[in-house]
Amino acid sequence: MHVQTHETWFPPHPKSVKKENKPEIPKVDFADICGQEGARRAAEIAVSGFHNILFIGPPGSGKTMLARRLPTIMPEMTFEESLEITKVYSVAGLLTEKDPLIRQRPFRSPHHTSSPQALAGGGRIPGPGEITLAHRGVLFLDEMPEFSRKSLEILRQPLEDKEIHLSRAAGTYIFPASFMLAAAMNPCPCGFYPDMNRCRCTSGEITHYLGKISQPLLERIDICTEVPAVSFSKMKKKIAGESSAQIRKRVEAVQEIQRERYKKEKFCFNGELDGRKLEKYCVMTGGADKLLEQAYEQFQFSTRAYHKILKTARTIADMESSEKIKEEHICEALAYRAYDKKYWS
Repeated sequence: MHVQTHETWFPPHPKSVKKENKPEIPKVDFADICGQEGARRAAEIAVSGFHNILFIGPPGSGKTMLARRLPTIMPEMTFEESLEITKVYSVAGLLTEKDPLIRQRPFRSPHHTSSPQALAGGGRIPGPGEITLAHRGVLFLDEMPEFSRKSLEILRQPLEDKEIHLSRAAGTYIFPASFMLAAAMNPCPCGFYPDMNRCRCTSGEITHYLGKISQPLLERIDICTEVPAVSFSKMKKKIAGESSAQIRKRVEAVQEIQRERYKKEKFCFNGELDGRKLEKYCVMTGGADKLLEQAYEQFQFSTRAYHKILKTARTIADMESSEKIKEEHICEALAYRAYDKKYWS
């Protein structure tokens, strides 16, 4: 954490730290989720490449369940990461005397009534907000459209730069913000669009609801996936899916591929690739290149959306231990951009 200021600022004394608010990951498991194979796959891709993800579906379909289980398939933190996050929580006064070292990846889930200052951090001498408290972990926004537009727009800069800048008269404070954004939302106020047999919303209400999320913010989300209602037959059978431990082993293998690839870079994950590095590390086959070009022209993607597709495809290729990005990898990555076109077209 770097602070550019004329003032010298020290973390709170260990005896002054609070005894609550320690970030704890619920004792949950992906095996608890019934069905939702597509969303589970999307979640695994997102964690493997540290991509931002948005779950869209009707109430009670399992969006929040999926999001809360994301930390359970993340690799354990290194000692250096633990120290880094512990420093953040020390600054915020959120350490416990019993266990002063943060050992679990943060999972922060601020309420939609949270103010922009609560998310970004603030005060006369700015302290970390939810964005920084989620560093190296997950920031989960449930009911995303219910957050104020100002609060959501604050996310744009840290999602791009992996740090957040707070300016005060004394100087500029820079806090780390390398987090994975996970968000969940209904497709409309009542939650059942586009099922017009159940949806009670007018077209104007739907447009207004979806319009709360700006296009620039939407383009910073790599993966957008639907979470449909679970059928009665699947719910009754209660067939357990793969456990978090099984998925985490695959995630660890994929992340090891990325660490080896980027060992000379200042980043570790595909989701952190910038435009200058894409051409070097995202080599495609001829067919994949042509397919992506056709999609780019047909759907009129922005440059940022194009980069997101390519980075997601890189992760999918790594999951299959493929050196080059193939057509099928591009197809799946494009599918994760299709839903935002479906709802926000």
